[in-house]
Amino acid sequence: MIRILVVDDHAIVRSGLMMLLNGRQEMEVVGEAADGDEAIAQAGALRPDVVLMDLSMPHGKDGLTASAELKKSFPDIAVLILTMHDDEGYLFRAIQSGASGYILKSAPHEELLSAIRHVAQGQAYLYPTATKRLMSDYLDKLKNGDHAGTYESLSDREKEILAKVAQGYSNKEIAEQLVISVKTVESHKSNLMEKLELRTRPDLVKFAMKKGLLTFD
Repeated sequence: MIRILVVDDHAIVRSGLMMLLNGRQEMEVVGEAADGDEAIAQAGALRPDVVLMDLSMPHGKDGLTASAELKKSFPDIAVLILTMHDDEGYLFRAIQSGASGYILKSAPHEELLSAIRHVAQGQAYLYPTATKRLMSDYLDKLKNGDHAGTYESLSDREKEILAKVAQGYSNKEIAEQLVISVKTVESHKSNLMEKLELRTRPDLVKFAMKKGLLTFD
């Protein structure tokens, strides 16, 4: 029996997931939580096998922060991110937080059930379209070579901001972490993207991947 904790700030979403999962012979929802703080407390009390974690929860800790804290305190509990965000930045940050899997809320029910089974068995799970897209884009970049701009042309501060932007942090979050203004972050970001001849954040993420700037502990 796979024991599951469902975490989402929308009660109707939690109810729907509980009905789906409890309808499976090998699965049981042992608890629910509406925010990250409650999720950590419930995980400690219930010790589920899998925590099904939403990312965007406006009250308390968000899903990424809660996932990182949960994995630090309870490393044997698998975290599966279930989100609407089809975004590379969120995907990388989820992996960094210690999550075992990442799947979209738009995925078919059978895919969600398969993802839960995978992470419960200690395996990693990424939704197929994301894996295919990331690998395809990465291989295309290797085939086509570097951007005209070079990483070495960046200042130390620009390199630092490049890594944080690629990891999915917002300008405001970066400013708070580096104790600088949001305007300064925006200026550095604009300069580094111009030097590297990058146009979008996905392009920046792919460049950072190629340079080995994204590490997943």
